[in-house]
Amino acid sequence: MADNAKWYVIHTYSGYENAVKAAIEKSVTNRHCEDMVLRMEIPMETVTEVTEAGVMKEVERKVFPGYVLIKMVLTDETWHLIRNIRGVTGFVGEANKAIPLTEEEVRQMSLEKHEIVVKYNVGETVKITDGPLASFTGIVEEIDPDKNKVRVVVSMFGRETPVELELDQVEVLS
Repeated sequence: MADNAKWYVIHTYSGYENAVKAAIEKSVTNRHCEDMVLRMEIPMETVTEVTEAGVMKEVERKVFPGYVLIKMVLTDETWHLIRNIRGVTGFVGEANKAIPLTEEEVRQMSLEKHEIVVKYNVGETVKITDGPLASFTGIVEEIDPDKNKVRVVVSMFGRETPVELELDQVEVLS
């Protein structure tokens, strides 16, 4: 069942996000639906604010106030379970139909980490496998796994040109 789970967005009363998350977790446990409702997230960001006294302090705040993200298998039972939680005004979607987030939206929000195994090192010759420069070869200049980027120096028109690509767009030249 967990393979069919998708990310959905629940609309809540503003300021009730944490209470809604806790109530859903309790309800899921009571109804033994842990295999249907897998994860919930309230995306937070750390920002620096300056107080009236001129003091800078770091504060955590919600990225999407009034919303809770939930990874679940959507059935009539789970839909009713979520909709009947106090503070939930509904799912984001059309009428009574919840629309899941796309893979691209999930990736942009960093809800799920896709681990990429890098099989090349700085200084190695690689072949670009995707994008407008597919089939070009170049030398790896820099690897940044945190940003999912690799810089490859490619020879184009007799010039050495650095190109920034995603880690999975290149492979070791065999």
